[in-house]
Parts: sequence; structure tokens; C-alpha cells
Amino acid sequence: MILALVYLALAGAYLLVVPIAVLFYLQLRWHTAGSFERAFMYFLVFFFFPGLLVLSPIVNLRPRPRKIA
Repeated sequence: MILALVYLALAGAYLLVVPIAVLFYLQLRWHTAGSFERAFMYFLVFFFFPGLLVLSPIVNLRPRPRKIA
């Protein structure tokens, strides 16, 4: 029973918690990252790709529309 809870916690972390953190990190640092940091970002996307696919229908990363004054 405890082993099942451990597996459930690891699956939840892999599919939900860490990909949410990765998305926030990518959104904050995408345009200012250097080459090594950009390679690290690509690694994170590759490693947590299943979780990012789970979150993709509800995440909107498009830029906000500009207000023309």
C-alpha cells in the first residue's frame, strides 16, 4: 500500500508538478537565456515531455495582445 502511494506521488510529480515549474521557468527566462541555459531548457522539455503534453490543452503561452493607445 505504501509503495503504491510512493509510485502515485512520483507519477504526480513527473506528470504535473515539475512540468508546471518547467513552464513557469521557460516563460520567465526564454528570451534572456544564454547558450548553456538554453540547452538546459531543451533538456527539461525533452525529459518532462509527457507531463508537458498532459498540460498542453490548458496552458496558453501566447503573448497578450497589445493595447493601442
